[in-house]
Amino acid sequence: MFDIGMSEIGLIGVVALVVLGPEKLPRVARTAGNLLGRAQRYLAEVKAEVNRQIDLEELRNVKSSLETAAQDMKKSVSDNVAEVQGSFDDAWKEATAGLSGEAEPSMADGFSSPSLPRPDYPTKKRKKLSGNTVPQWYRRQARVRTQALSGAARMARYRVKR
Repeated sequence: MFDIGMSEIGLIGVVALVVLGPEKLPRVARTAGNLLGRAQRYLAEVKAEVNRQIDLEELRNVKSSLETAAQDMKKSVSDNVAEVQGSFDDAWKEATAGLSGEAEPSMADGFSSPSLPRPDYPTKKRKKLSGNTVPQWYRRQARVRTQALSGAARMARYRVKR
């Protein structure tokens, strides 16, 4: 921004020391540093806000273009569906017009009376698992104890037999 070298900064420091004195110079330098930091933070916030507004405007433009594209797509799909439906209806009418004198079976008649009885399969009752139940095969594989042993039973189990 400014072209200030080390010699100019040193000269400014010497002049400030002479004008302000050694007692006030640290306090003034601290205050100047705080003000400079506040100004930098304020500028950073303003830049961020401007960038957010620009991004928001771009997003609004993208949203509106996507909405118009979606409406166009929906219209074209509905037009194509109507066209296919019309051609299907015409083909159906032509195919059914050739049938002479036969009564058309309805779909409900085909399903109202079952031709075969439903076979009776044996049902197996399954044990419901609660949310925290661990399967037995996992317990055996991981060697998780399923039953607690008392002290006497543990001694009898692990006692060396002679």
